[in-house]
Amino acid sequence: MAEQGRSFSDSELQDLVASTDSGARNPKNRAVALLISAVALVWSLFQLWIADPQFALAPKIPGLSIIGSDQTRPLHLTFALFLAFLAYPAFKSSPRDRVPLLDWVLAFVAAGSAFYVFWFSREISNTARQGRLIQWQADWNILGWQIDVIYPQVIIGSVGLVLLLEASRRALGPALTIVGSLFLAYSYFGTGWLIPELIEHSGRSFNGIINTQWYDTNVGVFGIPLGVSTAFVFLFVLFGSLLDKAGAGNYFIKMAFAGLGHLRGGPAKAAVVGSAATGLISGSSIANVVTTGTFTIPLMKRVGFSSEKAGAVEVSSSVNGQIMPPVMGAAAFLMVEFVGISYLEVIKHAFIPAVISYIALVYIVHLEALKSGMKALGPSRSLTQMFLKVFVGFVIAGLAFYAVVAGVNGLRTVAPGISDAVTLAAVLAVYLGAIYVAAQRADLEMDDPHAEEIRMPVMKEVVPTGLHFLLPILVLIWYLMIERQSPAKSAFFAVAMMLFIIITQRPLKALLRRSGDMMEQARAGFNDLIEGLIAGARNMIGIGVATAAAGIIVGTVTRTPIGTELAGLVEFLALGNLFLMLLLVGVFSLILGLGLPTTANYIVVSSLMASVVVSLGAQEGLLIPLIAAHLFVFYFGLMADVTPPVGLASFAASAVSGGDPIQTGFQAFFYSLRTLALPFLFIYNPTLILYGVDLGTTAGILHAAFIFVVATIAMLLFAAATQGYFLARSRWHESAALLLVAFTLFVPNFWLDRVQPEFDRVAGAEFEQVLRDLPAGSNLRVEIEGPDFATGQMRSLTLSLPVDDTPPEQRLNATGFLLMPGDDGVALDEPMFGTPYQTALQDFDFYAADPVELVAVLRPADRMPAHVFFIPALLLLLGVILLQRRRQTQPAF
Repeated sequence: MAEQGRSFSDSELQDLVASTDSGARNPKNRAVALLISAVALVWSLFQLWIADPQFALAPKIPGLSIIGSDQTRPLHLTFALFLAFLAYPAFKSSPRDRVPLLDWVLAFVAAGSAFYVFWFSREISNTARQGRLIQWQADWNILGWQIDVIYPQVIIGSVGLVLLLEASRRALGPALTIVGSLFLAYSYFGTGWLIPELIEHSGRSFNGIINTQWYDTNVGVFGIPLGVSTAFVFLFVLFGSLLDKAGAGNYFIKMAFAGLGHLRGGPAKAAVVGSAATGLISGSSIANVVTTGTFTIPLMKRVGFSSEKAGAVEVSSSVNGQIMPPVMGAAAFLMVEFVGISYLEVIKHAFIPAVISYIALVYIVHLEALKSGMKALGPSRSLTQMFLKVFVGFVIAGLAFYAVVAGVNGLRTVAPGISDAVTLAAVLAVYLGAIYVAAQRADLEMDDPHAEEIRMPVMKEVVPTGLHFLLPILVLIWYLMIERQSPAKSAFFAVAMMLFIIITQRPLKALLRRSGDMMEQARAGFNDLIEGLIAGARNMIGIGVATAAAGIIVGTVTRTPIGTELAGLVEFLALGNLFLMLLLVGVFSLILGLGLPTTANYIVVSSLMASVVVSLGAQEGLLIPLIAAHLFVFYFGLMADVTPPVGLASFAASAVSGGDPIQTGFQAFFYSLRTLALPFLFIYNPTLILYGVDLGTTAGILHAAFIFVVATIAMLLFAAATQGYFLARSRWHESAALLLVAFTLFVPNFWLDRVQPEFDRVAGAEFEQVLRDLPAGSNLRVEIEGPDFATGQMRSLTLSLPVDDTPPEQRLNATGFLLMPGDDGVALDEPMFGTPYQTALQDFDFYAADPVELVAVLRPADRMPAHVFFIPALLLLLGVILLQRRRQTQPAF
């Protein structure tokens, strides 16, 4: 941890990053160091192999078979565990320049426990996964215990679980190890004086727990979280590592300073944008802080930011890198599996909140500069002009991208046989052109932020030096958005492009510059490639171990009643109020975030709470999309790296700035209030995450653009209110007015619902007629009430029924509802299996004495548009502007 008032050296900062991201051990013995590097290299090559080539080559090579997820996941964990014990010391006092004998033993035993699941996958599928463990007969007497039967699979699984938790402690700290151990103990004992009566159960057998946690491929250690780490996360982390090794990280930072460094408080604005760009390729907030902060924090202090505020700006922007698609700190890929939507849909839902959060942070540091009267580094420029230039740049880039899409589609139509070859040749030509342009200028060097005279980079000088770095990012976007390929395959092609660039850029530049030895540059490029592959694998150690250990919690939640019962407890404490429950879930995430990394926090809390948020919202008549609930949990989990006393990003920033880490953490938390406000807003207004917005139509794109503009204005007003400064220092009533305006712009439906009901309520008996009469594209809701299958108590549920173009007379059958009209109402029979609402109603007991009833039908009401409330909101904003203009002493932008 950073000491107050002391700035760390570059080597100490790199050691801080290594201790959290890639392992702090650096053996002096060359053979040991080469072994660790070789294993990491083989891990990266293995991940590239299973991403795509095996499917292309395996059928063509005799004797080579395709391996499935039941084998790739154990091998993934084998590498992670082996490297975890070699790269991470057991304690702070443990040697870092050598690997103790005990760690060698633990590394081989832990890796062997996972490798066993790979090597004997067929035998395990025929035994453990069918509930039949292998037995060895024995006649042993150990300390008075007579042992007649030995279960070798149980022994291997037990050792594997213990060593996995120990690897988690080394790589991630004690929190996840403690939580995982408590869940295992709860699963085994079930009852006890420490276990509340609400979540008691009869306890599971030891063999059953090991079978679930170590051998099941659906839940437990080798379940979905580790599967996501294996299939998706590794490739994206490797992609970011290769980009950084090639020099893209410095390029992005220079771009940010070229565009923003000349503004008032420019270094802080550049830190925000630079961290956002770095967040595109990195899921680690600590690495982001150190990578960009070593340059930005000293410059922020130079223009007037205190050590704590400079560190807090870097922390806030770096942590927000985890909400920036496409990597999102591995959570995006987990949401694909947990929510059951495509990766492209996750990016669509996460994009607007991430972008407006960053725009608001730029505005926050701008307000800090205004409040403190800070000057710019060099000639001052206009923030408004900068935003206009960025907007024009995005429009031009969008039009160019659209033209490329149209051109490729036209080529495929006219000449499908040669279209792929021509497209590949065009990409190669673009790359060679970008390298030619870059070769005309000197490579970017890292600047010294402590130099007496700071020369801000110029955009026209910086941009040409790294245009080729944008190609692999465009390849990734192309395969994701245009080709609609899987995340794994898209990342594979992006990594392949990056491998080609990192090998060829040095010798090609030497050739074009006619300076330097091409063979020497080729060797340097190859070395960069090897180092990037090794760094990517080492950065994955903690993620691999975290997703495996978090699988223990998922396995326990699945096999015990803690998920439903703990959810019931939270609902009880919230008094059935959705907003109070959201506060409790947020606090729960923050508490877990004191010790858990973001990914593990998200896995734990989403497993326990995401579905509860949706169900309680349905009981209140608010239909919350499952993706909104998962994003809510994820956003609060981000504070894991910010919140004192553990927030590692805050300690990393204070190590750079020399400020107090606790004060830095609290200041960063204050700057991050906008990030904590967003989840509440998109729970109550899901259009903020583009839920229900069709981006495949012109109307949908225009709607999304309108949402983005309004949400951006609202978030800027929220930032101004919380910072106490707009055009001038705000009085309390002006801040309150700004908050009210921001809230109205974010959730105009809140006020409309108070004036006109959203739905007309009719009796359940009219359901079929209402369903027939509604036009296609409408959205109908039904209220259902009946006994709960688990408790027998009456519960209610609101379901949304989108009306499609099914013929009116067939709509009832399409829903799967079986109506039984009676004198007292309309009862429901159990829906037909496989129909859309069979899963939604599975928690009702259709065979109890009290029937499940369709209580009411809610059809859309004819009412005025919600945007009418923008008028009084904007008038109130105008009033605040007029009041503050009288006190304004400097330009607002």
